[in-house]
Amino acid sequence: MSIISKDISKAVAILNTEELVAIPTETVYGLAGNIFSKKAIQLIFETKNRPFFNPLIVHIHSAEQLPEIVRYIPEKAKLLTDAFWPGPLTLVLPKQSTIPDIITAGKDTVAVRVPNHPMTLALLNRLDFPLAAPSANPFGSISPTTAKHVNDYFKDAIQMVLDGGPCHRGIESTIIGFKGDDPIIYRLGSTSIEAIEAIVGPIAIKNTVTEPNQSQKEHAPEAPGMLERHYAPSTVTVLVNDISEELKKHKNKRIGVLAFHSAIDHDSIAFKIIVSKRKDLLEAASKLYDALHQLDKQNLDLIIVERFPNFDLGKTINDRLQRATVQP
Repeated sequence: MSIISKDISKAVAILNTEELVAIPTETVYGLAGNIFSKKAIQLIFETKNRPFFNPLIVHIHSAEQLPEIVRYIPEKAKLLTDAFWPGPLTLVLPKQSTIPDIITAGKDTVAVRVPNHPMTLALLNRLDFPLAAPSANPFGSISPTTAKHVNDYFKDAIQMVLDGGPCHRGIESTIIGFKGDDPIIYRLGSTSIEAIEAIVGPIAIKNTVTEPNQSQKEHAPEAPGMLERHYAPSTVTVLVNDISEELKKHKNKRIGVLAFHSAIDHDSIAFKIIVSKRKDLLEAASKLYDALHQLDKQNLDLIIVERFPNFDLGKTINDRLQRATVQP
């Protein structure tokens, strides 16, 4: 069984032997390894059962380290790092030749960010290498936001989970790439579009759905988290505008409900979670994945999820739920 521990020195020792450690960030827990170790990076893909065409995010300790990872930084990228690092924003930029192709799925760009978690920043400052750290879950499953989530997934498969408590943002970073010097959002995330546009002006959103069977290098997604089916419970889950109307379609079933703020009562509901009674989207985002984990353990026939208001972090929550659900 993997060890859940707060011992940063132990994490440093394991990572220095080219093994993996699950690390906390403000968004979700990551499955981390030395970006320059072929052994460690292959272990990440194998442990997660992640396809090699899906690139990884490189985690660094500060913006000052960025020139070691990328060869060109557009002016608007500098504005974004000044505004949001450390924090839940990932930039996709032209990579230095030293960055292994396995990290980038063969592309000449690399995704990179500075996580905003004191324990992981302390860890990164004690290492001689950056960390690749995709979410610490089997590929396609619900992302982990506690050390227990990670341990439940992997148990003996990794040596250690560095326990930094629950992730306070709870949804992955926003990913921004560039066309020339103009920023483009590749993945909605914990940094809202509104906050980004306040820094760099209007920004385009790329079609963020990539078919899961596109396995050739030239068809690899431009950033992590762009596949159509992702973040999904094992229980059949549907996303709807009206939970009460959906309940009428499913008689004699054991049903779970995830709602934003409104209380819903029905004889078919076996388990329900309201993520923010005070209608706070930041609170809802921080609780979203844990709520899905809880619902997925209730031996339900169906999970019904309410669509969120489509602004600010509500856009990000709806993006994740769209990928986690099937059409009703």
